[in-house]
Amino acid sequence: MLAYDPALYSRILTGVTLGFHIIFATIGVGIPVMIAIAEFLGIKRKDPYYTLLARRWTRGFVITVAVGVVTGTSIGLQLNLLWPSFMQIAGQAIALPLFMETFAFFFEAIFLGIYLYTWDRFKNPWIHFSLSIPVVIGSTASAFFITIVNAFMNAPQGFKILGNTITEIDPLVAMFNPATPTKTAHVIASAYMTSAFVLAAIAAAALLAGKRHIYYHKALKLTMICGLVFSLSTAVIGDLSGKYLAKYQPEKLAAAEWHFETTDNAPLIFGGILDENNEIRYGLKLPYALSILATGSPNGVVKGLNEVPPDLRPPLIVHYFFDIMVAIGSLTILLAVVYLLLNRKSRRAPGRELPRWLLRCIVWSGPLSIIAIECGWLYAELGRQPWILRGYMRTVQGATTSAHVDWMLILFSLLYMVLGFSVVKILRGMFRSNTPEQEIEQRGIEGGRIG
Repeated sequence: MLAYDPALYSRILTGVTLGFHIIFATIGVGIPVMIAIAEFLGIKRKDPYYTLLARRWTRGFVITVAVGVVTGTSIGLQLNLLWPSFMQIAGQAIALPLFMETFAFFFEAIFLGIYLYTWDRFKNPWIHFSLSIPVVIGSTASAFFITIVNAFMNAPQGFKILGNTITEIDPLVAMFNPATPTKTAHVIASAYMTSAFVLAAIAAAALLAGKRHIYYHKALKLTMICGLVFSLSTAVIGDLSGKYLAKYQPEKLAAAEWHFETTDNAPLIFGGILDENNEIRYGLKLPYALSILATGSPNGVVKGLNEVPPDLRPPLIVHYFFDIMVAIGSLTILLAVVYLLLNRKSRRAPGRELPRWLLRCIVWSGPLSIIAIECGWLYAELGRQPWILRGYMRTVQGATTSAHVDWMLILFSLLYMVLGFSVVKILRGMFRSNTPEQEIEQRGIEGGRIG
């Protein structure tokens, strides 16, 4: 039987909580943007279908926000219970963004309530649209401030430690550390991207099921265009993130690429396995790609893992998480481009439908985007190991010594299973009992079917 290790169980519990919460946090950041875009188009083009999209997305979004509140509260509780030594430092140095994240959430929640209950209350529809802007700002700001905390863990600054005492705390310096720009931008852009593809998957699933109303075609086109824009943005920011890692956390980048020897003209390794001598087998090597990612030049020198002490090297399994994240991100860009090309052809040929294989791929893009988000966070957290606060505190030093973390793991896991089951059941029941076709008929929206 595995010996009880509070640090190990704390890591597992924190990982489970973050893994569950990140789904709702990502949707909570990205969906408001999609709602605002849909309502804007509905008003601008006087197209009631886009307005209906915004209405229906808002209803589902409220449910996910409620679950996100529960899981977010769990994270706050666990930070203090499971990582007391870490919070002794971080709680002082990085308290400002933690407070601002809470403020941003309340700001979002207040305007979300007003936005939800004021549909059709204004003669000028632009007034109602304007209420979506604070929701977008609040949700994005919430992600920005909480990601700053993670950035601080990767590049801690703005304080000094004398013995067991933290001194000379500068909250602004701690907040705006070298990791903050790329970390926050990547999290926000990937949340927008993932939300677009999740909504696209829903529309594609409806079309696959034989629903041919123009509502679904408009939903699919809007979400796929947004998905392409946000995917390209995520890729550009990912490139900047690679250059940040090469400069400030070279061991993390080297572990992701199984790059052991410091060299120029470094290739990027995709897939493969390592043998006992750390030789790579079956991996696809892209010449010069790692040097370009790290330095912007094919001749750039990339630091290898062999220059890092063995006890300070991240686990090499992060290579697979990095590969999966990058592969899915690249596939979403390709998928969106293919969709736009084929959709343009189908519009030029009346009666021509989108291929079913394409719709199936779009359906899969939703869950795959969620997997990419999960892999990205696994890479981010495991790639920082063995540090919880890089250069200052190892993970085992920040963990609790409580003898009951295993029971907490069981109880919180049960909570997440109940929440997951409940949110799926509620959303399915909510939208099956009131389909878009029914709502279109109830509201007297003019339109028709395609085909």
